[in-house]
Amino acid sequence: MSRQQSTRRDFLKSLTAATGAAMAVPYFTSSARAKQEAANDKLNVGAIGTSIYTDRYTGAGEHGGRGADIGHQAGSLGNMIAVADVNLRHARFFAKDYDRPLEIYQDYRQLLDRPDIDVVTVGTPDHWHVKIAIDAMRAGKHVYCEKPLTLTVDEGKRICQVARETGMVLQVGTQQRSEYSDAFLKAVVLVRSGRLGGSLRALSSVGTGDKGGPFENSDPPAELDWDFWLGQAPKVPYCKQRCNFDFRWWLEYSGGQVTDWGVHHTDIACWALGVDHTGPYEIEGHGTFPEIENGFNTAVDFDCTMKFEGDKEIRLYSGENELIISGTEGRIRVNRGGLTGKPVEELTEQDNEWMQEEILKLCHGKKPGNHMQNFFDCVKEGGLPISDVWSHHRSVSACHLANIAMRLRRKVRFDPVREDFIGDEEASALLSRPQRPEYAL
Repeated sequence: MSRQQSTRRDFLKSLTAATGAAMAVPYFTSSARAKQEAANDKLNVGAIGTSIYTDRYTGAGEHGGRGADIGHQAGSLGNMIAVADVNLRHARFFAKDYDRPLEIYQDYRQLLDRPDIDVVTVGTPDHWHVKIAIDAMRAGKHVYCEKPLTLTVDEGKRICQVARETGMVLQVGTQQRSEYSDAFLKAVVLVRSGRLGGSLRALSSVGTGDKGGPFENSDPPAELDWDFWLGQAPKVPYCKQRCNFDFRWWLEYSGGQVTDWGVHHTDIACWALGVDHTGPYEIEGHGTFPEIENGFNTAVDFDCTMKFEGDKEIRLYSGENELIISGTEGRIRVNRGGLTGKPVEELTEQDNEWMQEEILKLCHGKKPGNHMQNFFDCVKEGGLPISDVWSHHRSVSACHLANIAMRLRRKVRFDPVREDFIGDEEASALLSRPQRPEYAL
């Protein structure tokens, strides 16, 4: 995903309004905390994981990464006062976009120790998301975390538990629930209203993964704490292609395109089909996983079908970037360019008024707005964020299960209540990963 805004000032010029909704799960900050935070004009913000993206081969085109993007979004709504990144150069690059000095840390735990920080953004590589988010919630911070939230199904179960225990707001960065001119929200309303009929099928098509390698190892940059960057993952020599944007193509740190882009459309599919509170019972598919020493190893192309109770299916596929949902009465197509299909063409003015009312219900009564604004509103007012931890756990778990089935190269059966495979120790072993003790959850 390329970054189009190189600085915070450029980003602020390009902010656009958006709308969103979330699953109805009991989730509220305490009224006392919400009232106290609402009394303040702005919340104090810390950004964790900002990164710098460049061309992987030439090093050209230096710009802030996705972590910097969400940090700047939060900074536009609150008071950005601190930044933490295991690469100090990345933290300094982020901090220079502010007129006032920011406190800079290499260890995010020092940032979390500050009592004056209310919310944090987490834009690290995927394998650090859950650990940092859990530490932040236990430190009394509200969290906006980039997607995918988890590296494994078991991590999702753990973070859901901590979110319940602490009552902190956790918003996940699946912004299609909020943005892109209501296109995805309208798609969800159409499907859930029964306009497409029964036997619902969703095609979550997200493009192919990347491939490359073998790559050379080298000494890490002086500003980077490489062991800290690796965290729970196996200890290996530094390789620049493991970092920044390209971490996505290593199974040690990510689920590849299946979880990176896959969770965007699969999340909307689960929401629309009404299966964002459960999981599939059967998963089968195939994918091409490169076997290159010291090279990218996530699926390049893939095709996996997940079956849900109620005669519903989601197919996760490496095709064009789009989500197609069909039923016995019609079909719609949606992506970030818009929503099309005969059921859309047949909408009347009265239908459009009704859809706006339904969208507001999906938003739990909050006025639709951009994804980060929804997070800040929930922190100040209480309530369930649009991309809550429980629905996201189910959506990203479906992607994790797809990866597991494809890696095993066979059909697997899953119990969505127990969140475990049925009589399949080999598959169950892949629901979690070994973690280095010093960085374990």
